[in-house]
Amino acid sequence: MTAAQRRLTRELIAATIARRLEHGWLVNLGVGMPTLVSSYVHPEQDLTFTSENGVIGYAGLAHDGEMDQDIVNAGVQPVTLHPGAAIVHHADSFALVRRGMNDVTVLGAYEVATDGSFANWRTSREPFDQLGGIGGAMDLAARCKQVWIAMDHTTREGSPRLLERCTLPVTAPKGVTLVVTDVAVIAVRDGRFVLEEHAPGFTAEEIQSMTGAPLEVSQTLREIQI
Repeated sequence: MTAAQRRLTRELIAATIARRLEHGWLVNLGVGMPTLVSSYVHPEQDLTFTSENGVIGYAGLAHDGEMDQDIVNAGVQPVTLHPGAAIVHHADSFALVRRGMNDVTVLGAYEVATDGSFANWRTSREPFDQLGGIGGAMDLAARCKQVWIAMDHTTREGSPRLLERCTLPVTAPKGVTLVVTDVAVIAVRDGRFVLEEHAPGFTAEEIQSMTGAPLEVSQTLREIQI
């Protein structure tokens, strides 16, 4: 990586996603990096965040002095509440998901394919494996109007996570419309990856070399504003 290049941190990925959320949306945030998104929205966006554990209408992550250990998001992180927020039964929270009321869910993933399928869980025989189980991802992917993914562009070894076909067990066979990584914002359209934004200092050619599938470049390609 050159001195001019700047990969996005987890917080900057979350902020990039937050800017794309539209006014009035009902939004579900998955465990891990996506939970950071609620801390980067503006009040005028008028968003409602929901969590599978039954918190409807929460705000950003709680800071010292604000924490209530009984009010947490899906990642069991203390959050604050907006006026009018509700705490509902776990089953009611999933009923909201299964009725298709969420405008978007933001999830983490290990792999995303050009057809919009993604893999965000896997099993292992190794003891103390921390890769994570399926959780509510299948319900969310099946019923939310859009699925957005927050992830690193490559593995720690440098292998691509955006592929022509997933190699890990697929969480859902379609549905992903947007991927935000530490180097790019990529739309998933009609079986294609379309590069819409790039991290500072990265070229489309460099991002293509890090991607395991053809990458179409948008005519309005721009740098991510951080």
